[in-house]
Amino acid sequence: MLMEPWKNLKSGTDIRGVALEGVEGQSVDLTDEIVEKIASAFAIWLYDKTEKESLTVAIGRDSRLSGPRIMKILEKTLSAAGIRILLCGLASTPAMFMTTVDLKTDAAIQITASHHPWNRNGLKFFLPTGGLEGDDIKEILTLCQEGRFAPAKAGGSVEEVSYMDTYAERLRAQITEGVGGGDQPLAGFHVTVDAGNGAGGFYVSKVLQPLGAETSGSEFLEPDGSFPNHIPNPENKEAMGFACRAVKNAGADLGIIFDTDVDRAGCVDSTGREINRNRLVALASVIALQGNEGGAVVTDSITSSGLKTFIEETLGGKHVRFKRGYKNVINKAIEMNKAGINTPLAIETSGHAALRENYFLDDGAYLATRILIEAAKMKKAGKDLVELIEKLEEPAESIELRFNITESDFRPVGERILGDLEAFGKEQGWAVADDSFEGVRIAFGGGEGDGWFLLRLSVHDPVMPLNVESNIPGGCKILAAKLATFLETVSGLDITPLKEFLA
Repeated sequence: MLMEPWKNLKSGTDIRGVALEGVEGQSVDLTDEIVEKIASAFAIWLYDKTEKESLTVAIGRDSRLSGPRIMKILEKTLSAAGIRILLCGLASTPAMFMTTVDLKTDAAIQITASHHPWNRNGLKFFLPTGGLEGDDIKEILTLCQEGRFAPAKAGGSVEEVSYMDTYAERLRAQITEGVGGGDQPLAGFHVTVDAGNGAGGFYVSKVLQPLGAETSGSEFLEPDGSFPNHIPNPENKEAMGFACRAVKNAGADLGIIFDTDVDRAGCVDSTGREINRNRLVALASVIALQGNEGGAVVTDSITSSGLKTFIEETLGGKHVRFKRGYKNVINKAIEMNKAGINTPLAIETSGHAALRENYFLDDGAYLATRILIEAAKMKKAGKDLVELIEKLEEPAESIELRFNITESDFRPVGERILGDLEAFGKEQGWAVADDSFEGVRIAFGGGEGDGWFLLRLSVHDPVMPLNVESNIPGGCKILAAKLATFLETVSGLDITPLKEFLA
């Protein structure tokens, strides 16, 4: 069992911690010494995993202020263990996986904490088979806990490479083939990009502009790990507000917004309306099911009822709801394909989208490129991108509330509450969903709120998130009040946010 400090550094399939001082109440736990030990333990783990005598590992980072310092520690530690290091500098997380494809590396490491605050950072690991699983991270941290580190070994080296040029070239080739029109296929097409001062600025200079696109109105392209303008997160309302205004102010055909390390993206249509969450899932489904008629789309559990109708009735596909967490939906899609079920897309509502055609890699730039191709083709035909999802029925309201579990051993408390809620719902004659792989999802018809709620247990934290969606104004309060009749009777859960919402 992992103990502190190693236990706190495990974040699902990543390692994450506080890397810089400056936020009250948050002390640095991703110290130089800790990073060195993790790197050394990873070296042992990788040698054992590959059973190879010589290894090549690519290392990249996003724009975080602590990134260069952590990169130097990884470079020094891994090369001392006899590993050939390819330094990729500022890079996107998906590009680091692609080094295992294009550069034939044995592994890759991205230094990133995704959209988390500026003082945090972390490590994300890739093998040619994909990102490491949670159990792999646990094994590496267990080696650290046991004090098992790589011995010094000759043969290590360090080489700087400009891999983002290669990665961008791949995207340009995809656009040229998809849109057509010679070496300037995006001439006459206007795109704004919001990179959030993360690693995504390359998409303007290395992908769009060389293909003739107009990119005026793009914002926050320069990397700045203090994130001075907005949180680099397409799910964040303020961030998406910037992207929407940029499109309207520039009169652009399409807007794209990336998170810090470019494994997620959101879009904005030509009217300045966001294509995010359910709308993004719908658009990605349209794209993925082209040539995959009747195929399945795996999403997380909080997608709307209208989305299910759109995928299954409008597109003729199959919608499979699964657990929250991008690795969960990706692994489920991979499992379904292995079982012979045509499943070309796994996508989480947060914007993590992984297409089978792209190694089931959650890649914001790849998704944005596929959407860009469709938008450019639609414009040439005198149509608008949003026509592809015009039949998507969208809710009138949706909310998310988060309830803290007040007992230290939180998981049994959460599981007890969910079990009791399911039993309560069935006793009340409520429509308890049988296709949700986490939490309890209950639907109600007209006159009863016309929507649904889903209560679930967070994967890592002592929190129970509640998602509510209704097709009528005021419906979320009607639905939340129904749930309150149950939650007011339970112990171990702080439902203050629900009381405040209903007040």
